[in-house]
Amino acid sequence: MRTILIAEDNPINRELLRELLEIRGYSVTEACDGQQALAMVEQAPPDILLLDIGMPLLDGYAVVRKLRENPRLASLPVVAVTAYAMQGDREKIMNSGFDGYLSKPVNSGSLFQELDRLLARPATQSVLPSQPSEKQISTQVARAIAKQAAKP
Repeated sequence: MRTILIAEDNPINRELLRELLEIRGYSVTEACDGQQALAMVEQAPPDILLLDIGMPLLDGYAVVRKLRENPRLASLPVVAVTAYAMQGDREKIMNSGFDGYLSKPVNSGSLFQELDRLLARPATQSVLPSQPSEKQISTQVARAIAKQAAKP
């Protein structure tokens, strides 16, 4: 089973990403800031890191820079998951050491396309009977959002 580390300071964003990924069968670990993410990667490298740019302690740029400086971790695929979506932001992010880019709110189709590409699975892989359809995923994510909004 593939392991994905989500490094995101917003708990709702972390939960939504985790729900999407677990529905697809990924094992998910979570970090709430850049420093924690870096420590977790050094201790047990995941198969891929989904990294927010604007986080406390160490931002996404600092985390990816430290990863790329470490020969043992330099090849870890890192995808920026960010609200920075203005003209030029994607290029700046990709030129700073990230392997992929997803703008928030994250589109589940784009997320899985990036994961397939970076985890070297064929992009044309069909959905197996054990895998939920995009519609089922969207319904389950909507339920998770509603459940989160209903919490006191």
